[in-house]
Amino acid sequence: MSGNAYIFQRIEKKYMLTKEQYESFITAIEPYMAIDKYGLSKICNIYFDTADDELVRRSNEKPVYKEKMRLRSYGVPGMDDVVYLELKKKYKDVVYKRRVALRLADAEAYLYSGVQPDLKEKQNTNRWVEAQILREIDYFISFYRTKPRIYIAYDRMAWYGKEDKEFRMTFDAHIRSRREHLSLMFGDEAEELFKKEYRLLEIKAAGAYPMWLVKVLGELDVYPVSFSKYGTIYRKEFADCHAGRIAGADLSGCIGKSFFVKGGVNNVYQYN
Repeated sequence: MSGNAYIFQRIEKKYMLTKEQYESFITAIEPYMAIDKYGLSKICNIYFDTADDELVRRSNEKPVYKEKMRLRSYGVPGMDDVVYLELKKKYKDVVYKRRVALRLADAEAYLYSGVQPDLKEKQNTNRWVEAQILREIDYFISFYRTKPRIYIAYDRMAWYGKEDKEFRMTFDAHIRSRREHLSLMFGDEAEELFKKEYRLLEIKAAGAYPMWLVKVLGELDVYPVSFSKYGTIYRKEFADCHAGRIAGADLSGCIGKSFFVKGGVNNVYQYN
């Protein structure tokens, strides 16, 4: 979704689909769902974390509550294009997301140099809502002392319900990441996470699933997974580092790192 909504609250569940499951799933949902007006989108993100990766390590422990901050664009932006600074919190299966729309130049000046955005320049927006969200983001940055840590991009196809347009599904493919050039303007070239062709399905609903969807999921043997893009990439990097698969890696940096958590190294390559 690339509109200017400021606050979201919904239940989100994830499913990993093989190529065959994806093709069958699309055929099954077409009577009930429609592709949104943006079609296939390129989603680009910079994730912020502490210097020792506290947030992603905590996320990998599968806590009841977790939070993260990212800077997102739809496509590769220029410095004058609009991007979205998002604070995302999750309690159990309920996701709460707050975001502010800013020019990329203003967002980077704020995040990298501490220059507060001038919301007075924005037209036709609820500036007081965005001001409150920025105060929450200020606290998050101050509390965690965040830094830009990773770039993650993927290709997304979004669908919405024909009867309930707030009922949404997204299909993400070609999840990729890099640790250098941490600006959205530097393009989306990065290392792909999966060797095989998978789609990450996210179902976003305000309540219970419709019966037709429950039936489709059951018939195709599609089940919920606990999957975080950032968390999975982090685990893969750690496993590669220990195995010496990262060219030029300083393996001493892996030793003693707090990593062995629920769903640790053994699950890194479960989709490859």
